[in-house]
Amino acid sequence: MAAYLIADVDVHNTAAFEEYRRDVPATEARYGGRYLGRGGATKVLEGDWEPHRLVIIEFPDMQSLMAWYESPEYARLKAIREGCASTRIIALEGVLPSN
Repeated sequence: MAAYLIADVDVHNTAAFEEYRRDVPATEARYGGRYLGRGGATKVLEGDWEPHRLVIIEFPDMQSLMAWYESPEYARLKAIREGCASTRIIALEGVLPSN
């Protein structure tokens, strides 16, 4: 069952964030991740939410998502991101429709 990483990234240092933005897609792809949305325009339809840079990545399953998130190759990039941005991230397991 697919799993989705959803992140709201508030970048404080654009120059430092560039290395993360450039290098992270290759690490995700190794675990079957693919972007569904990345940094596009947003429009809040309900609620009190001010998104910054939203990212949605689909993985084959939660195990693949967590393997990527906890991987050594992502650890280096995660440290870069944490130094130049504030981020809220959730992992969402997809739900199959019931018949």
